Amino acid sequence: MDDRDSKKRRRALSRWIKRGIPLAVAALLLALIVKAMLPKPVSVDVAVAETAALRVTVDEDGVTRVKDRFVVSAPLTGSLARLELDPGDTVKQGDVVARIVPLTPALLDDRSKQSAEARVAAALAAQRQASAQVERARANQEFVQKSTERERSLAEKGVTARANVDQAELAQRTANAELESAKFGAKVADYEVEVARATLGRLGKKVKPGSEEQLLVKSPVAGRVLKVLHKSEGVVQPGTPLLEVGDPAALEIVVDVLTSDAVDVKPGTPATLGEWGGAPLPARVRIIEPSAFTRLSALGVEEQRVNVVLEPQGPVEPWARLGDGYRVKAEIVTHEKADALQVPASAVFRRDSGWAVFRVEGDVVKLGSVQIGLRTQRRVEVVAGLAPGARVVVHPSDRVSDGVKVMAR
Repeated sequence: MDDRDSKKRRRALSRWIKRGIPLAVAALLLALIVKAMLPKPVSVDVAVAETAALRVTVDEDGVTRVKDRFVVSAPLTGSLARLELDPGDTVKQGDVVARIVPLTPALLDDRSKQSAEARVAAALAAQRQASAQVERARANQEFVQKSTERERSLAEKGVTARANVDQAELAQRTANAELESAKFGAKVADYEVEVARATLGRLGKKVKPGSEEQLLVKSPVAGRVLKVLHKSEGVVQPGTPLLEVGDPAALEIVVDVLTSDAVDVKPGTPATLGEWGGAPLPARVRIIEPSAFTRLSALGVEEQRVNVVLEPQGPVEPWARLGDGYRVKAEIVTHEKADALQVPASAVFRRDSGWAVFRVEGDVVKLGSVQIGLRTQRRVEVVAGLAPGARVVVHPSDRVSDGVKVMAR
């Protein structure tokens, strides 16, 4: 009896197991299908709004240049001797940097020679006349000065009228002006004599007896040779550039920026120079040039730009490694705030006519409008609409919308 009952129970259990397995598999499949159909949380990058210092800069490439550079050129036509100087050589003010000797003279008829000699004689006569006028003006000025002092003395004693004193003072001022004019005329006459003599071929003193005449071109300032523009010997015309002289230690930095950015740059604004091969160097805006220019961008778009000139700051030693024409990366500060509530720039996006962010509250995002202030390429100041410590979505994709569940990466 017990064996039959036991067999019946086993057969019943076996039947239930056979029926239950398909049902369990079906239920499991149904659960998997339901789970697959449920919306999954969107993986997002999250940043926290924090209060920190925010600095807005204009970042552009710049070039160093010597502040005061002088181009030494040939003053007249002649045969230039080969320059002995090389770039980097040190020169002092008054050092001879080039020598020019006369060209082989062309056939000169007697009339041309006599005309040149007549110009010299006329210039010398004008020089003597100008000297005489200076002496006459000086004598007249001394006489008028004594007359003025005498009129003042008589006016103090009440002998003469005040009008006579005023007339005498006017005459004195006129005499002073005539003396200055005569001195200026004498200088012009001296210059005319030099020009006339140069035309005749008297270029300067001879270096040694028996040598040919030569014109010594001297350096106008003390410094170093920046460029040699005409090294070889040859014939040069008046105004031909020979070399550039300047002081490489007196540098300035020229940065061309967009005119829309330049309106925020003021003289005295601090700047930082980097990407030149060493540690960042401090600088300061000296001047914004008043005239802009047009330049094509890398995309072929015409841009209006203007040069901003920076001057070095701080110790001289770090700047000694820079030279003329070196490339630098300039960061010019336009705005700065010590306690700005800020988020990454990629978290803020346009919405209608304003700005908005996606705030992360728990595991759900909420769309919220914000007002922004200072803005850089990486950070944005939030003036209103966000509290410190709030979590926002960075680089929101098209899958992120108001009320969607998210999961921070």
